[in-house]
Amino acid sequence: MDTTTLAAFLAVDLLLVFTPGADWAYAITAGIRGRSVVPAVAGLIAGYAGYTLLAVAGLVVIVANSATLLTALTVAGAGYLVWLGCGVLRQPAVLTAPEGEVGSSRLRIMLRGAGISGLNPKALLLYFSLFPQFIDPAGGWPVATQTGLLGTLHMTACAVVYLTVGVLARTVLRTRPSAARAVTRVSGAMMIAIGGFLLVERLAC
Repeated sequence: MDTTTLAAFLAVDLLLVFTPGADWAYAITAGIRGRSVVPAVAGLIAGYAGYTLLAVAGLVVIVANSATLLTALTVAGAGYLVWLGCGVLRQPAVLTAPEGEVGSSRLRIMLRGAGISGLNPKALLLYFSLFPQFIDPAGGWPVATQTGLLGTLHMTACAVVYLTVGVLARTVLRTRPSAARAVTRVSGAMMIAIGGFLLVERLAC
């Protein structure tokens, strides 16, 4: 793949990554509530790593072309987002927490992040619809290699943007408890709204 193709893909991908959504909401919530946003972002990236492996293996096409599988994935993802959003609304952000509690919850935070990105049907469609436009089957690189490279670029962009979002949320809101709670509630409401929209959109098809 030439640098022009990679630059074009990265430009389009960054526009999508910079668009606020469930990933942003989770990164902001994690930034406000935890001492580190790394576990949350690592979980989000793990979900996309799963999609990258599926894309490299060619399984994304199978899932995307199966109405039953795509509907099941959408319903599961939407339900998971609504459940997480309700949890965030029930427990607004707390900027300080016991060290032991934070340490023991890192794995849970990471798994939640992986669930958010891994059960997001929009991510599946991103890999299915965007990637083929930048892959040249007749090029010098194998399709699997090209797919893996694009997936790596996407995960890198997500990591940089989500870490920045989480860190900025925590830094800016550290001395503003009321604002932190408000932002957390907005993030939770956003998760619920996105989950509801995805559910209605899929069931209406």
